[in-house]
Amino acid sequence: MSNAPGHVSWLGFRIDEGIKDLIKCAAHLSQNSLNDFCVTALADTARRMIAEHKTLTLSDRDREAFFDALMSPPKPSERLTHAFPRTRGREC
Repeated sequence: MSNAPGHVSWLGFRIDEGIKDLIKCAAHLSQNSLNDFCVTALADTARRMIAEHKTLTLSDRDREAFFDALMSPPKPSERLTHAFPRTRGREC
């Protein structure tokens, strides 16, 4: 994915005439050229899709298990209990 300034790539695809008319109407209403409207809409959708992909979504079961662990955490293991004093004073 290149973000080099001034670098222009071509993206061509075929669409149904009815969809093209719909997009042309939306571009006109937003006072944008058809090209600018399409590029903006595609980029916005791509950013949203990537953000959604990066967002952690928990199922109801996962969410319940997570909050149960927060509200009633398990007792620390013996190894953790022994390791904890060695970390004192290392906070950032």
